Amino acid sequence: MIFSNFKIGNLNLKNRTIRSATWEGMCDSDGKPTERLINLYEQLAENEVALIITGYAYASQDGIQLPGMLGVHDDNNISALKELVDKVHEKGGKIAVQLVHAGGQANRKSSGLQPIAPSAVNFPSYSEVPKEMTIDDIKRVIADFGKAARRVKEAGFDAIQLHGAHGYLINQFLSPLTNKRTDEYGGSLENRARFLKEVVAEVRNKVGNDYPVFIKLNCDDFLDGGFAIDEAAEVAKMLEEWGIDAIEVSGGSPASKDTSPARSKIDSAEKEAYHKELSNRIKQVVNIPVAVVGGIRSFEVATEIIDNGFADAVSFSRPLIREPHLIKRWKESDKTKAKCISCNGCFMPGIKEGGIYCVVEKRLKEQQK
Repeated sequence: MIFSNFKIGNLNLKNRTIRSATWEGMCDSDGKPTERLINLYEQLAENEVALIITGYAYASQDGIQLPGMLGVHDDNNISALKELVDKVHEKGGKIAVQLVHAGGQANRKSSGLQPIAPSAVNFPSYSEVPKEMTIDDIKRVIADFGKAARRVKEAGFDAIQLHGAHGYLINQFLSPLTNKRTDEYGGSLENRARFLKEVVAEVRNKVGNDYPVFIKLNCDDFLDGGFAIDEAAEVAKMLEEWGIDAIEVSGGSPASKDTSPARSKIDSAEKEAYHKELSNRIKQVVNIPVAVVGGIRSFEVATEIIDNGFADAVSFSRPLIREPHLIKRWKESDKTKAKCISCNGCFMPGIKEGGIYCVVEKRLKEQQK
């Protein structure tokens, strides 16, 4: 079942595996992709990953969090983005851009600007107290999402994913912990979802109804008083009504500590797929496809998720950093679990060395020399 065909809107995918959006730190200071990033995506395309989702790409200059992020904020980047897409397509791959505004999790060191957020709150994952967004700020960022979506389509990408998870701006509006507003963008769930609704509408306005647009959605912040599954199920139903083509289920944020999106010590089947109960709940309330990410390491676990209806597709991040060929390996013969040990050591090279890689794999190769 994992290797059966799959559709997101009118996008046909050759199997049910997705490379979930993963920050690589491999773009230049203007957000243009480097050869290193293009080579990484080519590897994934060659090795049976049905859909590659780029690392989170900023739609606004004040939405930048980490160095080396992909930038879709400027028309000057379209030609470089088109080159990336063409290389992936030449290898038989499909690729989507994940659009983000980091909101309160943006970093002044990377953006050069003060972070903005729904509310000026002191939150564990914020580098400083952000400026509370005015209505003009909200309208400008919504417009930026639309302009970025136009660039994505113009560059030839196969789809757009909105980042509505992991404590970034869309998630900040949805969560009562980070949204303390008393206007039409705060308070009730309908109001807290208004920013997302208007982003979806603006993106659709720029790309049309036939272009695939989907979302990564936090279905539990794993924080007391945060956005959780009951409200997430309601938002999922809203998203289907608004014309979203699929939902990738995730959870947590840097503030969630042990229940962050990238948990450590995933060393048994029982610890794998730690968001599958959330995706199962979302599957029950929508008719659009649902994917799930989070700690999937074994072919058997991935297969069970799909065969038992917990999700329609499975997404991978860290396993594909160590083994870009993992899906092809599983398809061809070797069904042993992914080699990723969930140590999160791949993150620091993105900060210090201009690109993520598996430090364990590098160490092993150096020892074998």
